[in-house]
Amino acid sequence: MRVIKVVDKDFGLYIKQEEIEAVIKRLATEISNDYKGKNPIFLIMLNGAFMFASQLLKEIDGDCETSFVKYSSYSGDKSTCEVKELIGLNTELEGRDIIVIEDIIDTGFTMNCLIHRLHSMNVSSVKIATMLFKPNKFQFNYHIDYIGMNIGNEFIVGYGLDYKEHGRNYASIYKVIE
Repeated sequence: MRVIKVVDKDFGLYIKQEEIEAVIKRLATEISNDYKGKNPIFLIMLNGAFMFASQLLKEIDGDCETSFVKYSSYSGDKSTCEVKELIGLNTELEGRDIIVIEDIIDTGFTMNCLIHRLHSMNVSSVKIATMLFKPNKFQFNYHIDYIGMNIGNEFIVGYGLDYKEHGRNYASIYKVIE
């Protein structure tokens, strides 16, 4: 097993790049079919979702627009249970179909805050696409429309996911070795 060191923790290979790419192709096909003939706005959650979004959007068949937001609810490897908006919405969204692209949803707290904000802006629809989902940690009841993979409660890095802002650059995903 390949092991990498990120800051002060060791991580072992968890999900290979090839598996990630296959999941993204599947999600892109589903989204392309659902939005055929429409022009949705993909709202990309920074920083983590940038790699997933980049690959996903290359596979989307059809017209679309993109915008970015940045929310923070983590400090190191722990949730603070407080959402801070670091980069806000700067696109007119009223009446539009929105697809939020997220790298991982665990408790769902940050996404819940964003969903409420989007609905207050009178959008036509909101759907969520996430590369990874931790169903055992999820604390809300909103629907996640496009899920790449369900995973356990491992702490992971790579493919946009970080530990203390490090480790995002890996093409595969690694889990912490305890």
